[in-house]
Amino acid sequence: MKLPLTWLREYVAITVSPEELAEKLTFAGLEVEQIEYIGLPRPGGARTTDERPELAWDRDKIFVAQVVAVNPHPNADRLTLARVDYGHGEPIQVVTGAPNLKVGDRGQKVAFALEGARLFDGHAPGWKIATLKKSKIRGVESGCMVCSEKELGLSEDHEGIIILPDDAPVGAPLADYLGDIVFDIKINPNMARCASVIGLAREIAALTGQSLRPVPQKVIAKGAPIQGQVDVVITEPSLNPRFTLALVRGVTIQPSPFWMQRRLTLAGMRPINNIVDVTNYVMLEVGEPLHAFDYDKLVARAAGAPPTIITRLAEPGEELETLDGVKRKLDPFTILVCDTRGALSIGGVMGGAASEVDAHTRNVLLEAAAWDYINIRRTMAAQKLVSEAGYRFSRGVHPAQAIVSLKRAIELMRQLGGGQVARGVVDKYPHKPKKIVIPLPVAEVKRQLGVEIPAKEIVRMLEGLEFQAKFEKQPAGGRRRSKVLRVTVPDHRLDVDGTDDLIEEIARLYGYANIPISRMNDELPPQRENVVHEQEEEVRDLLTGAGLQEVVTYRLTTPARESLLTLPAAPRPALPPREYVRIENPISAERSVLRQSLLANLLDLAAANVRYRPRLALFEIGPVFWWRGADEALLPREVADELPEDQARRLPLERRRLGIVLTGPREEMAWSKTDATPMDFFDGKGVVEALLAGLRLHDAAFAPSDHPLFHPGRAAALQFDGQTLGVFGELHPVVRARFDLPAQPVLVGEFDLDALFARVTAAHRIAAPSRYPGVVQDLALVVDEGVPAERVRALIAQTGGALVQRIVLFDVYRGDPIPKGKKSLAYALTFQAMDRTLSDADATKVREKIVARLKREMGAEVRGT
Repeated sequence: MKLPLTWLREYVAITVSPEELAEKLTFAGLEVEQIEYIGLPRPGGARTTDERPELAWDRDKIFVAQVVAVNPHPNADRLTLARVDYGHGEPIQVVTGAPNLKVGDRGQKVAFALEGARLFDGHAPGWKIATLKKSKIRGVESGCMVCSEKELGLSEDHEGIIILPDDAPVGAPLADYLGDIVFDIKINPNMARCASVIGLAREIAALTGQSLRPVPQKVIAKGAPIQGQVDVVITEPSLNPRFTLALVRGVTIQPSPFWMQRRLTLAGMRPINNIVDVTNYVMLEVGEPLHAFDYDKLVARAAGAPPTIITRLAEPGEELETLDGVKRKLDPFTILVCDTRGALSIGGVMGGAASEVDAHTRNVLLEAAAWDYINIRRTMAAQKLVSEAGYRFSRGVHPAQAIVSLKRAIELMRQLGGGQVARGVVDKYPHKPKKIVIPLPVAEVKRQLGVEIPAKEIVRMLEGLEFQAKFEKQPAGGRRRSKVLRVTVPDHRLDVDGTDDLIEEIARLYGYANIPISRMNDELPPQRENVVHEQEEEVRDLLTGAGLQEVVTYRLTTPARESLLTLPAAPRPALPPREYVRIENPISAERSVLRQSLLANLLDLAAANVRYRPRLALFEIGPVFWWRGADEALLPREVADELPEDQARRLPLERRRLGIVLTGPREEMAWSKTDATPMDFFDGKGVVEALLAGLRLHDAAFAPSDHPLFHPGRAAALQFDGQTLGVFGELHPVVRARFDLPAQPVLVGEFDLDALFARVTAAHRIAAPSRYPGVVQDLALVVDEGVPAERVRALIAQTGGALVQRIVLFDVYRGDPIPKGKKSLAYALTFQAMDRTLSDADATKVREKIVARLKREMGAEVRGT
């Protein structure tokens, strides 16, 4: 929000420098993002930017002046000679081509620059500063200038010169008359009450100890009473707790005066005409959005009868063309301002075209109302419609502010547009909020802030923000209690309803920087385990220890994007056929549903980064979502226990997943020799094995997988007791190309973390290492090509029992002299006992037992040397 200090000074005396004021506001929760100096010098020198450098107007060279006469140029039809009185000597003649200064004109107040003044070059593109020099223009010497807005840096307008108001003081330095300082302030949602001049002035008054001047409320009303000229019916008081109207007749639509246009422009709004500008001006000043109707159009819609304004919900199929020219289909939850003919505006968001004020308007009906902020947010999201009114109402505006804005605006319309204001107002207030009174023990302030603030100072701070604070009466006789304040919350505060809120206000005004650092003096809260978080953190530690990097991708995607994981001719889809959880109002077409897999977004991320980093090793831990089937659990983990069953069934299923992507060389490039071989299936298997070992899940098995996402023969399923908890392997080349990944192996995997964690036990056995040496023997076997190495390893372990401590597959061979359809698997077996030293004969005996069983059950033969 942008606000000029000259506007703020109308409501509060500013007794500190702009820089000091900005610091106070920032530390009080109102971050001043930028201070813009308009025509005034910045302490410490001008700020330079790529867009527009700051330019301080020379106080002794740029003045408010008055045109004495305008004569024709002897040698040019489009130029004139203007004699200008700038209040410091004889009038000076200048050559000008301004189209808004014509021969015979006199009396206009203008911005006048003497020779040597520094101005922006009005004819050059961009913002180039030049020094005004004497020159001959078509044979006539001219060293001074009447200025346009661009030459002064006010805007890019160079079509004509600035015409100042008639009361502009001739001879005054222009910096004193037009110079200003504009604060650009970030208004966070919790500070929405400050999105106005009076709101910000209230904060300044409290921070600097100054008095706040009230918004003018005097209205000169000499017209016929408003009663009988319009009526209001509110059908949804919870959505529209208050609705007020005022009427002014006989206005003239014309441009707003210079001072109002100037303030609106500095605040970032475009002036339109006096009536519309008043609604915007008062909205910025008080914080209550207003809307002006053409009263005669409403009367015509009512067939000449006094109109009845109705606020109601939209009817099925109802539409409205809003002021931005868009014809909108209205949702059934949208609150509307209507008459007996139909919708006039979307309440609290935007007016309609059918009743807007235009150049022919003579009678204006002014609305100031209050709306439910949640409903306004919902409407704005559904309509994808953002407006200044919606911005304020969606953050909450107290109904009491409506009448304040109405009176201020209707009087300004009378002053700037003429006409007569009807006596009285229409004020329907069916849902008046109760006054909030909060007890505040003075001792609680010290307990929470750790600093003792005198009770009188607490009262002063709160009253500076327009709270009413009074001490509770002490009981007569008996023991005296600690001081307790009873604090009444002012109308403009919707965010204060408890003691903690009051203490936060005290802390803001006292200054967070002034609160000393101290140790907690209260009892520490109980430290409870967060099992879910701890389990996820353990997985993160294990994977980062294995050399992977964690990433976080969007939880939103599209069905089309996830469909890229499935091959066109695949016998089954890559993802089970489940119903997507769709977003009602997606922020973009690419974020329309909640994801059912981590892999699509992970592969998009890999494709975006692999061009910059040849080696990627990424993982993500996050939820996936779908609407549950009849055979699926209500909700994961402990959530279902917190909700009634019927409510739980209306929520989508949410499951935790682990996704992994590996691609590129096996080792990062370094000064020493590194392994540049591309990562393959076994690198991915090694990462999974490291994870399982770290989680102490030793009963896992790997089985070949024909999942359609993967390259045939290069994928495996992670299984426990025959149940598949994840798949991993090399991505199918077609899927890889669909995600614009380079032609190199890409290893991916996705695992059900909830199912994995269900198998993790809090306690686990630790076995002491044997004191006796082991015996290592190699065993090379020839088996059928279709026999998995894992099955061979399992039989070896089962047959050898406790004496076989380690089994390592160190060679796989195919080719001569191994027969076709066979393969050789070579294992290193470590035999070791806990109670004695094994001899070679002991190891050989167990080895022969293993060989006999392998031959019997799978036809294995020991390979000769």
